[in-house]
Amino acid sequence: MPRVPSGSASFIHTLDGNFVDNAGRTLLLRGVNLSGSSKAPVNQPSQVLDGFWEEAKIGSESFIGRPLKLEDADEHLARLRGWGFNMLRFPVTWEALEHEGPGKYDHDFMDYTIEILRKCKAHGFKVYLNPHQDTWSRFSGGSGAPYWTLVACGFNPCAFSATQAAIIHCEYPTPASRNPAEMPAMIWSTNYGKLVSQTMFALFFGGSTFAPKCIIDGVNIQEYLQTHFANAFAELAQRVAGSRMNEPAEGLISWDDLNAYPQQQGSTLKKGTVPYPAQSFRLGMGQVQTLDNYSFGSMGPKRDGSVTIDPNGVKAWADPSTEPGNIHPRWGWRRDPGWTLGKCIWALHDVWDVESGYVLQPNYFAHIPGTQEPVHFLRAFFLPQYTLYLRAIRAHHPQAIAFVQPPVFAQPPSIPEELLLGRACYSTHYYDGLTLVTRHWNWFNADALGLIRGKYATQLQALRIGERAIRSSLQTQLGYLKADATQLGALPPTGPARYPTIIGEIGTPFDMDAKRSYGYTDGGKYKGDYSRQERALDASLNAADGENCLNWTVWTYCSDSSHPWGDGWNMEDLSLWCSDDLRTGEAERVPALRIPSKFSMGSLAPAQASTLTISTLPTYSSPYATSSVEEVEPVQYEPASLLSFLTNGARAVRAFCRPWPIAVVGTPTNIQFDISKATFHLTIKVNADDIPVDDDDDLVPGKKGLCKDSSLPTEIFLPLVHFASDACLTKALGSKAQDQVDDSMDVEQEGSSRSTSGTTTPRVYTSSTLTLPLTSQAALLPVVFKDDWYDITVTASEGRVELLASEQKLLWFYTTPMDEKEDNELTIEVRRSPGAIKATALGLGCTGESRARNGCAGWLEQAGLLSEGWCEGCSIM
Repeated sequence: MPRVPSGSASFIHTLDGNFVDNAGRTLLLRGVNLSGSSKAPVNQPSQVLDGFWEEAKIGSESFIGRPLKLEDADEHLARLRGWGFNMLRFPVTWEALEHEGPGKYDHDFMDYTIEILRKCKAHGFKVYLNPHQDTWSRFSGGSGAPYWTLVACGFNPCAFSATQAAIIHCEYPTPASRNPAEMPAMIWSTNYGKLVSQTMFALFFGGSTFAPKCIIDGVNIQEYLQTHFANAFAELAQRVAGSRMNEPAEGLISWDDLNAYPQQQGSTLKKGTVPYPAQSFRLGMGQVQTLDNYSFGSMGPKRDGSVTIDPNGVKAWADPSTEPGNIHPRWGWRRDPGWTLGKCIWALHDVWDVESGYVLQPNYFAHIPGTQEPVHFLRAFFLPQYTLYLRAIRAHHPQAIAFVQPPVFAQPPSIPEELLLGRACYSTHYYDGLTLVTRHWNWFNADALGLIRGKYATQLQALRIGERAIRSSLQTQLGYLKADATQLGALPPTGPARYPTIIGEIGTPFDMDAKRSYGYTDGGKYKGDYSRQERALDASLNAADGENCLNWTVWTYCSDSSHPWGDGWNMEDLSLWCSDDLRTGEAERVPALRIPSKFSMGSLAPAQASTLTISTLPTYSSPYATSSVEEVEPVQYEPASLLSFLTNGARAVRAFCRPWPIAVVGTPTNIQFDISKATFHLTIKVNADDIPVDDDDDLVPGKKGLCKDSSLPTEIFLPLVHFASDACLTKALGSKAQDQVDDSMDVEQEGSSRSTSGTTTPRVYTSSTLTLPLTSQAALLPVVFKDDWYDITVTASEGRVELLASEQKLLWFYTTPMDEKEDNELTIEVRRSPGAIKATALGLGCTGESRARNGCAGWLEQAGLLSEGWCEGCSIM
């Protein structure tokens, strides 16, 4: 690791493909998106039609209260820190900043955001702001841009449902027969293939090229939209820095044939009606069209007939009378006379003829108009917009890390180092698409990313059968994404990445199998049983481990999640916590935990729908915490109270609250966690370049009490959820000790080497200290920590370990070679001594279903297609 420049204790560098602290330690930043609910105002979740259009037309809807109510924030942030998270991805929509009209900013919301971010900082989080969007805007069925941007582009948003220009949740399936609760899973994402989203992104990225007649306030619509977008986030950047647009899309740019839908696999979902662009153009002008209809089954999308859509003459384009004298009476812009309202802008540019419906230039978006030069979206359109946006942000924050996110599953373009300036990160997304769309953890899956990128000639070659094969495939796909980071900076694409990768979104739905975990099926038998979701989420997050060693932020945490409406947006239901899952009556069994008044920052009311009050919440230290938090006196916690708090309302908590290295002296090369055995294994490489710099007291909390040799420690998060002692479990959740361990586990016991250490207070490293021989040659005996907090067995190849129980943290000290340039490989293993904790012992419902059905296993095993641990959901045979 090269020597890092000095800076404040909280400064993070991007070097050699990693995040790095000032001491030169490799950081893994893992956390959650806070929050999916930020896509819509507090009182306007996507299923609510009342006030939807009325508020939009006057731009009066405020986003104050997102992502958390200020009075509830400490409870939720304490929970997130207790789960081990140190990074928050913080979605903010353009609409939240500029909903009142062009250039009219909501400074009250910005000030509110700063107050929430101050609380995030006080709890020890690193935060990166995400300018969030999905299919352009709430008013085109997604989230992101203000209503007025659609009107500026000539649309009549109230006609989108009638013309199928977009699917809008609160009007689903039609405004006349609304039933938003029946909106199919993920059908909102098909809006990327419909008229509004395709047009808006084409104008945003390529209006000057493809729509030169679209002039507003004297500039092309591309410049108009990009400038307002950049300026809005620059206004926020005067207070805090941000990343870049979430999931940008190409729209129509690069589309080969407007009369056809691409045959090759793409990232846009085929489900429900699937128009090709020419059909969307005609529908938008009120013309009847018959569209292909697709269902999504276990083998992906399949055409299952056709559907005729009749808009009854309704047009998606605004009537000329809405802008007398070409000036909008509400928003104030002046439209150029050459931009005629009421007519599809692509007809205005002679791409098609409205009267005949004939497409005049089917390859209009495949080449630069008037030439035969092929269109390269990422290089010619994405990169210039990204440059404009990044420069606007860095005008206020010169050292802001540049988060680079191209369209979903697309490799980023080669980005020059003179733009990135040594501070960048590749920010991409990954979801297990089959699970996300089918809402079921299947016994088979596919290498979807490999298929999209042309690694297979047929879909069958991408098929993966059995849970082991699925988990391996997911890890391989995240490896593809990590390799994409080589496009960033000046290093050759074949060399190692200069910059780190963070998976900005990854997660799994919790409303699987007709919401059986909510008690909606089988007479409520499976209520509270998230075992299937746990396996799906563990498979995804395990994919970020192994040799990938990736940073990630799970999607999502919504403080107002509910069983009926999920995250409050398009029937998505991915929140890690839900108040509907709080255990009844547990408050009486949670002793109070004291928080210093100068940390709690004022009088705070109990969180809505929670059985806990702020006085019962723990607070956590962090190696990156601010000085104001460092000054707070140590807080004594009771382990059972903490464990109860961390599991109450959590869903599939054992999957996402997992052990991982927070800061490593050296570089992590392999991370393994077996959830079924509660066994964690870390491999690192270290050489003389990795000698940490320890010239800043703030780098090590409680340094004055630290007994160490010549280096800073590697810090490992060890969650109580997996490693709590029997005593902690019994007191926390009333479990009987003999019922807490899965007797089916074959767990080796190390009784002869058992030793006991006491609990610790925060930031006192010398308590709970056991020293291991400083040699990597001898076979080391495992050592056991056992007390009211933990019962773990630790085996390290070298060095010594210290346990900070109340911080759920293990510190590992070892000697860094002084002269050797060759990498030394070191390992450490941690396992729960009595074996893995049953989900039921944590108060988590689990029916103990078998993992395989005998009916299918035999012939699949004989065919070599079945691995151990495949899913129970098999329906063949």
